[in-house]
Amino acid sequence: MSEVIYNVTVNVSDEVLTEWLQWMESTHIPEVLSTGCFHSAKLMRVHAFEQGGKTYAIQYTAPSMESYERYLKEASPQLQSKTELAFGDHVHAFRTLLEVVSVHRRQ
Repeated sequence: MSEVIYNVTVNVSDEVLTEWLQWMESTHIPEVLSTGCFHSAKLMRVHAFEQGGKTYAIQYTAPSMESYERYLKEASPQLQSKTELAFGDHVHAFRTLLEVVSVHRRQ
């Protein structure tokens, strides 16, 4: 079984940026991790040309495809709904799934 990374890329309007970052750190990411489907999460700023707002990527690492699929079935709809209720049109996200093929480390 391969490790998988659930990547959520989010563009956040400047109007709610500070509130969104605080909410991600204190509420949303801990809730996603508490599902037990992921063993880690990284919140990263994407540095690219942006038409408005700021863009972030959140990468949740799951030990297997089965764990990720369990998250999609049991927790994802509720947690995505909470985000939509909290921030509405100020936050736009797209999601991708990355399968880890190999890992290389500097020796």
